[in-house]
Amino acid sequence: MSNVTIIPAKKNNSTENTSGCLTKVAAYCRVSTAEENQQNSYATQIAYYTEYITSNPDWQLVGIFADEGISGTQTANRTQFNKMMKLARRKKIDIILCKSISRFARNTVDCLEYVRELKALGISVRFEKENIDTSSMTSEFAISLYASFAQAESESISKNVTWGIEKRFREGKVRYQLRQMLGYRMGDDGKPYIVEEEAETVRTIFRMYADGYSSSEIAVYLTEQGAKRWNGSTEWNRNHVYQILQNEKYSGDAILQKSYTVDCLTHERADNNGQKPKYYVQDCHEAIVDRETYDKVRLELEKRRIDAKRGKKEKGKYHTKYCLSRLLFCPYCGGAYKRTTWTIKGEKMGVWRCGNRLEGMKCPKSPSYHEDVLQNNILKAINGMIGNTENVESAVVSSAEKMQAENELIDTEISEIVAKLTEIEETRDSILECVSGSMFEQMSSELKKLNAEENGLVEKMDALKAKKENNRRSILKAGSATELFRDISPLIEFDENTVDKLIQKIEAVNKDEIAVIFCGGFRIVQTIEK
Repeated sequence: MSNVTIIPAKKNNSTENTSGCLTKVAAYCRVSTAEENQQNSYATQIAYYTEYITSNPDWQLVGIFADEGISGTQTANRTQFNKMMKLARRKKIDIILCKSISRFARNTVDCLEYVRELKALGISVRFEKENIDTSSMTSEFAISLYASFAQAESESISKNVTWGIEKRFREGKVRYQLRQMLGYRMGDDGKPYIVEEEAETVRTIFRMYADGYSSSEIAVYLTEQGAKRWNGSTEWNRNHVYQILQNEKYSGDAILQKSYTVDCLTHERADNNGQKPKYYVQDCHEAIVDRETYDKVRLELEKRRIDAKRGKKEKGKYHTKYCLSRLLFCPYCGGAYKRTTWTIKGEKMGVWRCGNRLEGMKCPKSPSYHEDVLQNNILKAINGMIGNTENVESAVVSSAEKMQAENELIDTEISEIVAKLTEIEETRDSILECVSGSMFEQMSSELKKLNAEENGLVEKMDALKAKKENNRRSILKAGSATELFRDISPLIEFDENTVDKLIQKIEAVNKDEIAVIFCGGFRIVQTIEK
């Protein structure tokens, strides 16, 4: 075996010192978490700089300033860093040593701000990894660029942490927050258990809403009955009721990632309104509300939301004035029909016309219908199906099978996108780890390409998820319509709520015919009888 002799590296510790005084040197170390492997790095940094500074006879060790388990994205919470800056401002330090810019600051703005201040005080900062000495810099370009990469690294780490959390979400691991939730308490097994007295109040809220009561009316009823909220109060308002109706946990399910971190530098969080994926975990704990009632309420919530947006809501009471505004369409221009008023022989009469035609656009083929005639013929189409729903049920089953098959394909495509996004994250991280001065421009170009690809994939995934949710809602609505057909008697009067639950769409074919498409897709052509 060959003899090996280690030749120590030459340390470039010399600093020109013409005054005869020792150069006052400090070092700054930081690790961002308190995990064991990071603690080892923390201790290593302190030992390294202590030996490094004391081995130079021209240097005087001012101190090793080390923050442990502190994020570098904000300097406000780094007590040792702030202590070092106070000494620097009192001219007690000449040189500050730091392993890398990412240890000094992961925020570009903070990094440049402190470097400029130190440079103005005559204090140089030496970053070993990047081989930068701020005292000899003629331009801030290099440090700005490196600091930008440090910030990008911080953002990348944040994304990796987020990715780990999302991985647990995908595995269906639910973290329950029940402190302000009526009807549940946390059990010793880590799962919610039902508090029956409170649960009955929750069931009452869901039943009343499914039966057509408004959230305000339910709140008044609960207050009169002395029903208790989660905090013991017996005063209810519409928002208290609405929050319960919106909570999926009452069905035994859980939606994960309802909020997210907006900025890893400021740690600001926001409600997730589609900016990030959500994860719906079914049957993860015991339900208070049965699935049928819960699904009916979800459909009712969506319907009322659309009505409210269109201004179809009366103060204090839910009311759908014109369901035909969202059901009746022109098959020629695609426009929704609108109600207008004509005066015929001195009498005012409701008339339905193509909305585009009413607004002055050309749509010569679109017919107009007197409201009473239109409503009577829609009733005939519905009554013709009551007691003879085989065709409707067959269409619902067929439609549901197609949409479920489509959703399975969507799930596969989403999984492929998620895998591709993981690859992009790994590629981005590897680029940031290999940063060097000669590759800045090339790396910047590669990062831009990765970001563009990532944005495109996220946008595509959001569209797929929206399509999947629409399919799911259509299946629910079709199932509810089928059940309603089995139970109702022939309609004598035009009931907006019932018509809306049974019919998916009506096409204004011509002045003598309308096409009625029931929920689930079964289509009939109704001859207009005046």
